[in-house]
Formats: sequence, structure tokens, C-alpha cells
Amino acid sequence: MYTLRISKIIPQPNNNLTFQLESIAGDYPSYKAGQFITLSFVFGDREVRRSYSFNSSPDNNEPLSITVKRVENGEISRLLHHTIVEGDIVNAMEPQGLFVYEPEPEKIRTLFLFAAGIGITPLYAILKTALLAESKSKIVLIYSNSTLELTPFRSELEGWADRFPDRLTIVWIYSNSKNLMKARLNRDYIHAIVNDHLFGNKEDALFYTCGPVIYMDLCRFTLLGMGFDSNQIKRETFLLPQNEEDDDDETEKEVDTTTYAIELYFQGKTYNLEVPYNKSILDIGLEHKIKLPYSCKSGMCKYLYFTVYKR
Repeated sequence: MYTLRISKIIPQPNNNLTFQLESIAGDYPSYKAGQFITLSFVFGDREVRRSYSFNSSPDNNEPLSITVKRVENGEISRLLHHTIVEGDIVNAMEPQGLFVYEPEPEKIRTLFLFAAGIGITPLYAILKTALLAESKSKIVLIYSNSTLELTPFRSELEGWADRFPDRLTIVWIYSNSKNLMKARLNRDYIHAIVNDHLFGNKEDALFYTCGPVIYMDLCRFTLLGMGFDSNQIKRETFLLPQNEEDDDDETEKEVDTTTYAIELYFQGKTYNLEVPYNKSILDIGLEHKIKLPYSCKSGMCKYLYFTVYKR
């Protein structure tokens, strides 16, 4: 773990706060645009971890920054919004995540960034890195919000557009727009945006999406239908949606309610554990005070891997 100080708290529209962080020991590792940081909070003998994307860019000579939306029943978001103040200390893990942008200074390509709401955070970092670390690429940000007034980073993004008028295009989408065809992102709108702004070879274009699952699925399936390769399309998801239905299967599958006895080998020690059907190996390991490395608990961050052997 690393110890960070909250150096500044900046209010953002729509119940969001930006937290600027500084490493007390100066030893926090370097990060890549698009990655996230995991904060650790301890309440008695209970540890709670939450992951937040960096909205700062490693190429912009700016403080480490994350932006947190207040969630009505969110334990940590309420703590950050209502209890944490400037100067407070937080514990954090090293930067993580595969949703990264690797700049190529001489590459001629178009970078399309699809953001919905606070999904802008990692894409804002990527946008800045692409503009500063490259000179020949073009960036198109497609940014959906409910209203102009509730749009995080609007003035900052307008500043970047003014600074790079020939390389950055921003498509603002507001659900309260009177133009219903452009009030929400849809298949035809994606077609029009990509066709209007694609620069360079189609095979070199990159697409990054961050927002609700249904939003990212719309982007992905539309782009695949346009002939783009799946490797060109990236998405960021931290938590599995709890209310998703499986549209691919018309029949209910029988639930396996078996409790499995396992041997967990970790850091030179073997642990004999019983894992019930409704819990994960990570859950049981943490209950037994095994210090397994993890960032999320949903399997989306890809930080904790197990190799399974059957006997």
C-alpha cells in the first residue's frame, strides 16, 4: 500500500468531486492514461476497497486526480463526499487496469472516445495523453449527459478544444435536447459520427467506451457491424450490473448449490477452505484473513487470477 494525501478537493457538476492526491513519500508508481487507483479504507477489522479511474494524465504534468460521484447508499462515496477533507490521508494500491492508451507519436489515426456521464474520467485522461504525446492523431469525444449544466469537465474540455482546434472534436449529447434524433446516442448517430470524422486508415482507428453497460454494448455492436475489428474497441467496467438478464438463453439454467472443498496455495502456504455456491474464493479467503491481492470483487479488474487444478 502507498500513503497519499488529499491535496485539493474540487466540486464538479452533478454530485461529483475531484480529489487531487499527492504521494507523501514520493514513491507512488507511474501510471498510464486510462488506468485506475484502488483506495483502501479500514473500519475496525473490516477493509473496504474502491477503485476510481484517474482523470489526470501522466503526460500533462498535473497532480494525480480522481473524480467520485456521490451514490445515495454508497458507503465510500458518502465518506469521500461528506467526511474526507483536504489534508486527510488515504491508503492506495498501485495503478492498475488494462483500459490503457499507448501513445504513438508518429501514428496517423482517429481516436473515438464514447463517454456517458462520469464515464468521462478515464477518457479525459486518454484525451489529454493523445493530444500531448501525439501530433498526428485526431481525437473525437462523444460525450452524453442529461443537461449542459450537469456535465463534468465541460469548461476544461472546451479549453482543450480551443487549444487543439484541428485535432479535437467534441460531440455534446444532451438528453434534454429538443432535437430528439440527437438527444441520445443511437446506432444511426454512431454511424454518422464515425463516417464524418474518420481520419486515416479504418484499420488504425481506436474506440474507447466508458459508461453504463447498455451504452457500451450499443457502441460495440454498432462498431462491429460497421466492420471494425473487436481489437479496436475497448471498454471500461468495474462492477458487474446486478440486473442484467441473459438474452442468449431462453430457459433458466439449474443453479449449482454445491459447497466445494478446495486447497488454496498462496505465498508458500496451503489453506483448506470450503466455498459455498453463493460466495467466491476471494470472499472466503478474506473471511479467513488471507491477504489476497484484489481491486474489485466482481472479477472485472483482472487483478487477481487463480489457476485451478482438478484432482
